[in-house]
Amino acid sequence: MVEERMGDCWSQTKDQFDNLEKHTQWGIEFVEKYTKFVKERSEIETSYAKQIRNLSKKYQPKKNSKEEEESKYTFCRAFLMTLNELNDYAGQHEVIAENLTTQIIAELTRYLQELKTERKSHFHDGRKAQQHIESSWKQLEACKRRFERDCKEADRAQQYFEKMDADINVTKADVEKARQQAQMRHQMATDSKGDYSSYLQKFNQEQNDHYYTIIPNIFQKLQDMEEKRIERVGVCMKTFAEVDRQVLPIVGKCLDGMTKAAESIEPKADSKQVVESYKSGFEPPGDVEFEDYGQAMKRTVSETSLSNSREGKEKPAGKSKGKLWPFIKNKNKLSLKLGSGPEDFSHLPPEQRRKKLQGKIDELNKDIQKEMDQRDALTKMKDVYVKNPQMGDPASVDPRLAEISQNIEKLRFEVQKFEGWLAEVEERMPSKSDTHRRSGLFETQNNTTVSNNCAQDRESPDGSYTEEQNSEVQVKANINPTTTTPEFDDEFDDEETLPTIGTCKALYPFEGHNEGTISVSEGELLYVIEEDKGDGWTRVRRNEDEEGYVPTSYVEVLLEPNAKGAMTYI
Repeated sequence: MVEERMGDCWSQTKDQFDNLEKHTQWGIEFVEKYTKFVKERSEIETSYAKQIRNLSKKYQPKKNSKEEEESKYTFCRAFLMTLNELNDYAGQHEVIAENLTTQIIAELTRYLQELKTERKSHFHDGRKAQQHIESSWKQLEACKRRFERDCKEADRAQQYFEKMDADINVTKADVEKARQQAQMRHQMATDSKGDYSSYLQKFNQEQNDHYYTIIPNIFQKLQDMEEKRIERVGVCMKTFAEVDRQVLPIVGKCLDGMTKAAESIEPKADSKQVVESYKSGFEPPGDVEFEDYGQAMKRTVSETSLSNSREGKEKPAGKSKGKLWPFIKNKNKLSLKLGSGPEDFSHLPPEQRRKKLQGKIDELNKDIQKEMDQRDALTKMKDVYVKNPQMGDPASVDPRLAEISQNIEKLRFEVQKFEGWLAEVEERMPSKSDTHRRSGLFETQNNTTVSNNCAQDRESPDGSYTEEQNSEVQVKANINPTTTTPEFDDEFDDEETLPTIGTCKALYPFEGHNEGTISVSEGELLYVIEEDKGDGWTRVRRNEDEEGYVPTSYVEVLLEPNAKGAMTYI
């Protein structure tokens, strides 16, 4: 019965250890799973931050690009501020990833190693204690069996002695021998009894310590270990939330910055900037002159008229073109485009040309100031060398000073050149008092003639216009509707051939990419059919089918006296 009871106790203790071992192993696996979860969250934050940074970088304005020109608008600057705030916002997600790694992942990884070591130590102590009590029980059983055996041997020896002593046929020597054997066996039984009793007391004490001290202590350590593990997981979960909470103020500032950027947009200021950027400075066309068709006579054709007799007879209604310069369609889109062109920006409208020239002058003045600052610094250095020859040779500075002086002279020459062009533009630009010109209307009830010298307004290829007076126009009698014209045909398709009023020689080559212009080579001789009227363009002809505008500054014009009425085809 005792053996069965002891076996049940040991079996129950072993089962309890198995249960605790499984539970603590599951707890370790849970910590590992949570660590993996936080690690994946950190990787997501890192990847998100990287994508946000790449997005912000992708839409950042590039240097020397169109975006740089657009930065003068408030909505473009607001978008740039938004991109910068978004970049800072991505940085906060990087902070989250970094804090998750250092405050949770690294701590849990280190704690897992400590937890596994501690768990292994506790279960090792438990198995060792269980093995010890089992070994003590086995030794107790051995002592008990030996005591039992010695007692039986002593009983047999005593019975044999009594038998020999009762037998009269046995000698005294045999009886004495049997008596001594019985005494020896009895002594051995007594000794075994003492050993058994002593070891039994020892086992009971060890068993008491095992079940009431050692095993409970081991279970308590396992319980403490498990509670610490659960507490550590709770702390990490709290840290998981605090890591996000710590960056919320800065994230809020980033969002406030985006809101502030959006609120800084000024539609009126942007629209005003567009007006300033593309203001051409051209004077609007004058009033349409009255033309009397009541008399059968040779009439002057007004080119500013939106419809004339030729358009009415030779072109279907609806296809006639009113050439109001702000709405001219430019096939090459170069008329008002601020792009590359001649050095004097003569390809630009007057207002844009003036701005470009002024900007160039300011840039050259800055360069002159830089050169003068360098010259002053070198001059002071030379004075120091003169006073202290041991610091350097004064003559070594002279070549650089001479070079700077040459650069300053060149820059000043450039400034004078651009200032001359600027003065020329400002002289030719119309004043505000000229923008509201009106002409009287002619009454036709009793008039039989009309002045043939009415003003004729024509437009230059980039939207400017010229006024040519006292120029008679001969209308062609036959016009072939299938005749094709060059690229600028929609500029001249409803105009008659103008008379030659002089010649010109090209001083510089001109490409003539803009609609309505004509390309010329340096030294080429051309016929002038319309002189410059203040817009910087002169109309020339190469042959009957080739005519257009060239910059006045590119040609040397020789007007013929009394050229009125001349009709010449080249």
